Amino acid sequence: MRWLTLYARSRRVPTSAAAVTLVALAAWALNHNGAGPMGLGIAVLILTANVTAASVGLGGPDVALERTAAIRWAPRRAAHALLAGAVAGAALLATQAAGAELAPAALVVRDSAGLIGLAALGAVLFGAHFAWTLPIGWLAVTLLVPVPPGIAGEVGGWMIISPATTASATTAWALLATGTVLYAAAGPRR
Repeated sequence: MRWLTLYARSRRVPTSAAAVTLVALAAWALNHNGAGPMGLGIAVLILTANVTAASVGLGGPDVALERTAAIRWAPRRAAHALLAGAVAGAALLATQAAGAELAPAALVVRDSAGLIGLAALGAVLFGAHFAWTLPIGWLAVTLLVPVPPGIAGEVGGWMIISPATTASATTAWALLATGTVLYAAAGPRR
């Protein structure tokens, strides 16, 4: 069990957990004071903040040193990414269970899956320190650029489109699968 504690500390899990908790508390406080339900864009922004906080732990302090270790990193990396996405979504769902009106549960699950897939892909492409760039970038484009009608809009704007649409759900789950598999196999970039 000692290795799990050391792994969590090397991946900055306590700091990420504190950030996710603070974001959830802020969302609850801002929504619980009678200001009315938050917009969908704000809920997706909160979820992206949670994933961003978790993404800093997708690499350790010395990636080159980890590559020399005689342990199988692929299952650990995959489990770490999937657990980070689950915690990011669970924090938003817990905030909602505490009385805040946020987003439908299906949207939270879909978006947390797609966003952690983007973060894992960002870690592979840019390194763990810049894993946040893909989720933040896609969120910015989604919120600032009008969603065109049709399948292109459902794929590009998957974060704010109804989770019942096939294209948006397929995009999110494809991002999760691609990002997790590549991150598990290759690890973060140096």
